Amino acid sequence: MSSEKQIIGRVDELVAEEHSLRQRLSAGELTAAEEHERLKQVEEELDQCWDLLRQRRARRDAGQNPEDATARPVSEVEGYLQ
Repeated sequence: MSSEKQIIGRVDELVAEEHSLRQRLSAGELTAAEEHERLKQVEEELDQCWDLLRQRRARRDAGQNPEDATARPVSEVEGYLQ
């Protein structure tokens, strides 16, 4: 299982990639379809990371082991209402 620092590190990498994709699109290095496809994947992984962090923190707050938290599938995480 990943530690919170590792998860947050991954979030930072994904946010940087998101910005890079937008810059590459503006510079004409990517097509809109290419940017959109990868951006969707990045956003889904970000949602999974945030969900895993919330699970870990909720477990810790409840006196449970945060290491027992597991990444949920994209289909489940993307179905949550904001």
